[in-house]
Amino acid sequence: MTNTFSLQPLVHLAKQKNDAATRKLGLLNQQQQSAQSKLDTLQQFRKDYQDKFQEAARNGMDQHDLRNFQDFINRLDDAITQQRRTIEQAQRSVQTGRSELSETQRRMKSFDTLAQRHVEAEKKLASKAEQKIQDEHTGRLVAYKIAEKSDEN
Repeated sequence: MTNTFSLQPLVHLAKQKNDAATRKLGLLNQQQQSAQSKLDTLQQFRKDYQDKFQEAARNGMDQHDLRNFQDFINRLDDAITQQRRTIEQAQRSVQTGRSELSETQRRMKSFDTLAQRHVEAEKKLASKAEQKIQDEHTGRLVAYKIAEKSDEN
């Protein structure tokens, strides 16, 4: 008869937390990649717009159009700056997520080790019990044979 592992609910909980931390890190990585993609798009758009601005300036442009180009480029620069902040925050979140995943993996491994030790201890107990039964059986068999021999004499 084996005893159930008393910490089994904690093992299950640790696995659930590890799975959740893994999913969370995946989501955080996707968010970071998305933010980086938006930054790349903004930077490319700014470069393209800057090229158009330079071409228009070479061909001559009035003061109003010049101001509009400059205002729009400034707005793009502001958006790029904000997107960089978003990426920095996303990177911090990913690092936090990695730390959380590492911690949940450590805990899960600790509980798995305890569970494995429990299984091994139960196997040893079962083996000892089986050996005891075999020893008793052998003892009875020997006693029976001795009794049988003494009856023959």
